[in-house]
Amino acid sequence: MATVDLDDVRKRFGSTEVIHGVSTAIEDGEFIVIVGPSGCGKSTLLRMVAGLESVSQGEIRIDGKRVNEVEPMDRDIAMVFQNYALYPHMSVRQNMGYGLKIAGLPKNAIEEKVQDAARLLQLDQLLDRRPKQLSGGQRQRVAMGRAIVREPSVFLFDEPLSNLDAKLRVQMRVEIKELQAKLGITSLYVTHDQVEAMTMADRMIVMNAGIAEQIGSPLDVYERPDTLFAAQFIGSPSMNILPATLASNSLRIGSIELGKRGLPDGTVHLGIRPEHVVIASDGPLSLTVHLAEPLGANTLLHGKLDESGETFTAAISGVYRVNGPGETIRLAVDDAHVHLFDSDTGRRIV
Repeated sequence: MATVDLDDVRKRFGSTEVIHGVSTAIEDGEFIVIVGPSGCGKSTLLRMVAGLESVSQGEIRIDGKRVNEVEPMDRDIAMVFQNYALYPHMSVRQNMGYGLKIAGLPKNAIEEKVQDAARLLQLDQLLDRRPKQLSGGQRQRVAMGRAIVREPSVFLFDEPLSNLDAKLRVQMRVEIKELQAKLGITSLYVTHDQVEAMTMADRMIVMNAGIAEQIGSPLDVYERPDTLFAAQFIGSPSMNILPATLASNSLRIGSIELGKRGLPDGTVHLGIRPEHVVIASDGPLSLTVHLAEPLGANTLLHGKLDESGETFTAAISGVYRVNGPGETIRLAVDDAHVHLFDSDTGRRIV
């Protein structure tokens, strides 16, 4: 097991900086999820920890040791990729033990480690099969088993579930998290799926265009997003962002007052999560519904606010039956869950 420290880590390709100074201290046994949209730099950051990309500036330390110039094979890490990268002509047993064979371990030691990992991953009945005889989830388990037998200090996962169907992804998320907790191995996990990030992470690094927008626990990021980007990226459906004004100690959307704030006058971005509004006959907001999505546990109502013409989504608990497009409902806002962001910087105000 090991700690991982990123100290102002930067990456440049020529004159273009793609990772803009990421710093964090990852504790021994912690499960960190690096999350963000395509092209945000999350896989590049992971590959720098793995040694597959050079560090342009800053320092990476594994268990206190600087590893910037250390070869990947000498970093005591194991990586699980999006594609399983299994040898098609080898059995499950051979695939899992191949790295140990190359390292020169005795056959009996390799077999013992493979058997232990196979039992842990429920692959012990499949050891003699070839990859083509396995399901996608089983192949991913084999790829994980190949990493586990090495007994690394750090696991690195690069979007390992992207090739699986939705139901299997949910199952594998649970299995990976349970396995990591059981083994206690420090893990960095890259995904573009914010639901994966929310459900798996001890802490998450929210990346945007090479910048770590926020580093914190899933609930910290959800309840108090530091930036407009983090607010909109984390949470499903996405947070509603509305132009608003602070004037005479009041927060307003158009002519509607949403309570006293005690902040300087000016324009702000107002954030309201869809799940933090309720239908109320005396509510301050009026929503003209254009589309209803009944999901069983809740109903998503999409439309426009009459006060400002801004698009808005409300998540109403349970089944809500709309009479038809154009129906108007009044909504009340939970004042404890109102978020304000600076209109220029996008940084959180309150």
